[in-house]
Amino acid sequence: MIKAIIFDFDGTIIDTETAWYNAFRDAYLEHGVELTLEQYSGCIGTSLHTFNPYEYLMTDLKLAIDKDSFRDSVHVQHTNLMQSEQVRSGILDYLNDAKDSGIKIGLASSSPRAWIDKYLEQLELGHYFEAIRTADDVVKVKPDPELYVQTLTALGVEASEAVAIEDSPNGARAALAAGMSCIIVPNAITKSLPFDQSDRYVHAESLSHIDFHRMAAGGL
Repeated sequence: MIKAIIFDFDGTIIDTETAWYNAFRDAYLEHGVELTLEQYSGCIGTSLHTFNPYEYLMTDLKLAIDKDSFRDSVHVQHTNLMQSEQVRSGILDYLNDAKDSGIKIGLASSSPRAWIDKYLEQLELGHYFEAIRTADDVVKVKPDPELYVQTLTALGVEASEAVAIEDSPNGARAALAAGMSCIIVPNAITKSLPFDQSDRYVHAESLSHIDFHRMAAGGL
């Protein structure tokens, strides 16, 4: 039996990832540079250490741009693109079914807590989560498993008793490294990324395609 579900946030609960990529891609084009998805994928589901889209223009391409102005432009564009975004298909049903079934609900995100809280308040989702761990709580974010390890501990469950919900290869690797099974529901951006193979991964276009009660009974 499954005792807990732990959700990723960005790209999983709400698709912030597609908006980020499009915002950066448009900003790059204004400087005559193409940002490929292959390049950008290095920072999806993790921090900016693997690929920093801000530093790349200045350090690698040595373009004379004002970092603060560039960052502000990207953030404004992202905010505009996010105006019409809603919670992804199947998420609310899973949250409500888990709550009604007495299954604990956690959130493990590589983003800062302030970012998470802003959207949880906006989407009125905060009350669902019994434990939240973010980049503020760990030294290393995903694909390191620490975010999941801490969330499991806070919920008081073993890894074998929990399922992770993820959208990215880095997030799925973190869940696997923590000893969890993982439902992978990629978004428009992450669906084209290469995922590792594992018998503890289940892939679906949407959570609505994964029967909750079968999952809760351990039937992944």
